[in-house]
Amino acid sequence: MATPTRKAANLEDMIKGVFGIDRVQCIKDNVCTTCGKPVAEFHDQLSRKEYTISGMCQACQDHVFNYEDSEGL
Repeated sequence: MATPTRKAANLEDMIKGVFGIDRVQCIKDNVCTTCGKPVAEFHDQLSRKEYTISGMCQACQDHVFNYEDSEGL
């Protein structure tokens, strides 16, 4: 189980209101905040850290951050 990063209460409330998800609970439950699938493995420690911030699984991080496009840089 991952430990969510701390955010201001009003920011957490905004995330819930806009996206309809509880970021903290999703991370504690090891579920992706974006696709709703169970979270498995990550490419590296930085991706694992991103999960504690955004709650996105590796596949969603790859899609959002265009991981495939940046590998050759």
